[in-house]
Amino acid sequence: MSSSDEQAGISAPAESPTAMRRVLPEDMVERGRCPFDPPPGLAARRGAGAVQPLPLLNGARSWLVTGFDEARSVLADQRFSSDRMRYRDATQLQPGEVAEAAPPTGAAQPREDGMFVFMDPPEHTRLRRLLTGQFTVRRMKALESRITEIAVEHVEAMRAAGTEADLVPAYALPLPSLVICEMLGVDYADRAEFQENTATSLNVTSSDEERAIAGAALYEFIQRLVADKRAHPADDMLSGLVHDADPPLTDAQVVDMALVLLGAGHETTANMLGLGTFALLENPDQLAALRADPGLIDAAVEELLRYLSIIQLGVTRVATEDVTLGGVDIPAGSTVVLATPEANRDPRSWAEPDRLDLRRARTPHLAFGHGVHQCLGQQLARIEMRVGFAELFGRLPGLRLAVPAEEVPLRNDMLIFGVHSLPVTWA
Repeated sequence: MSSSDEQAGISAPAESPTAMRRVLPEDMVERGRCPFDPPPGLAARRGAGAVQPLPLLNGARSWLVTGFDEARSVLADQRFSSDRMRYRDATQLQPGEVAEAAPPTGAAQPREDGMFVFMDPPEHTRLRRLLTGQFTVRRMKALESRITEIAVEHVEAMRAAGTEADLVPAYALPLPSLVICEMLGVDYADRAEFQENTATSLNVTSSDEERAIAGAALYEFIQRLVADKRAHPADDMLSGLVHDADPPLTDAQVVDMALVLLGAGHETTANMLGLGTFALLENPDQLAALRADPGLIDAAVEELLRYLSIIQLGVTRVATEDVTLGGVDIPAGSTVVLATPEANRDPRSWAEPDRLDLRRARTPHLAFGHGVHQCLGQQLARIEMRVGFAELFGRLPGLRLAVPAEEVPLRNDMLIFGVHSLPVTWA
């Protein structure tokens, strides 16, 4: 779950991430020659101000935030709203909607859905609090032995099958998928169904009809699961949401919350494992340092999170009143787009920000967001990456790419960046 919790809301009816993709210039959302660097259009804006105007292709105007401090300020400031049902996000508008009347004031009926990722306090607070106990540092550490067991099992299966593998389906995807399935109480045998529909939802080349069909299938899948938990509770997170919430949640709210958790629980960490392995293989000096000093693993995870920033587009907020940010006046109703890949390389916060340096002093980054929407599963994601990289490189000392780096297929067509496959060998 290496993202803030709103970045994981892949099936949220309140916002379409693909709509955001359509209104941004292509050079701002597709990586260039180096697969690990921010999109060239973002990099070209470096030095033009930490907060700058961003004209959108739908004719609307928004504000781009590329500065690290400014992005953190937005994420911590409740004058910037996450609620897409009450405030109009300019990235979601069709061209004909841009010139319409002023955005709503936020006064509306209480929310009855469970998409807490697109809510503001106190509604967000109540639903998120139901989950925080499941993701404590103590509980995540207790899972570490099981995560190690899963990692070892899959590396050994790769070795038993020969000397080559596609790391994504063989290792990077199943490791976090198994973990989140066990936590939620999802039968891992059903993984193909939810993984395929999740991928369709996240693919920007999917048609609106394809995404609608995939979203409906995901919703129905979780509905069946929630109904089963209501009839046959077990010791898992979904059963707890169904039976233990006070006041009780509706089935629809539980389904919404489960959609976020299931999607975030396998897509984000899987892509960090795949892309992170690619980055280390392409930076042999850094990989050599990690092999020579396994104690670097925690620093390596944090540096990879900062350096790769797999959430392509960052997140958006809507100003609910006039706000001055980084010396720039942001009018009420304005949409701000937080460019996470660029904010995580702000030269004011990091020396040589475009260089992968596992020995870099640990400092805060925005891979997990910030503020009230900071990623719930960040400790789980850290353990999965720490164990995942350690077991992979420890058990396959000769690991290397099986194809030239330029032939590795990148996920430029997906909302969460990474690699579609990573052919490796260890012979």
